[in-house]
Amino acid sequence: MAKATRSLVMIAMLSLMAITHWSEAESWGDTVDSGQQKTTTLLFYFHDIMSGKNPSVVMVAQAQASSKFQTFFGGLFMADDLLTVSQDPASKLVGRAQGLYGSASRGDLGLIMALSYSFTDGIYNGSSISILGRNAAMQPVREMPVVGGTGIFRMARGYALARTVWMNFTTGDAIVQYNVTVVH
Repeated sequence: MAKATRSLVMIAMLSLMAITHWSEAESWGDTVDSGQQKTTTLLFYFHDIMSGKNPSVVMVAQAQASSKFQTFFGGLFMADDLLTVSQDPASKLVGRAQGLYGSASRGDLGLIMALSYSFTDGIYNGSSISILGRNAAMQPVREMPVVGGTGIFRMARGYALARTVWMNFTTGDAIVQYNVTVVH
């Protein structure tokens, strides 16, 4: 009986160590290899900051009529946003989202996104995914296509589910949770 209890305790400790090791190393991503293709799920936070002395998004162009629309229709923005493991901007940096997006809707906040999500952490370091599609920014959850990638995500396809977790409507600053499924 004591030997069985000791064995169970040892198994539990080893399992806990394995779980702790995985959560510390790659808690924001997981890859499953089915033999012919891999499926990776990523969970990270996108920090889109338009205000302050060091914004991560700037307007690079606008139509003459853009200011007439609440949605700033026709405005084009360049982004270099931080990607982190939590919604706290000071949490671990795992990459950057770089590219552009524009206000493509006159009636609602509909953005057309063309961004490269370049990763700088762990096994994903040096790899990226490309997201190109419409982001209905005021919807609780938005789905956008993953249309390619580099590094371990070469030939990637998949989808990203984006959910705004915080937004300042005065400044335009936002933190968005991304839950991404990539087949590669």
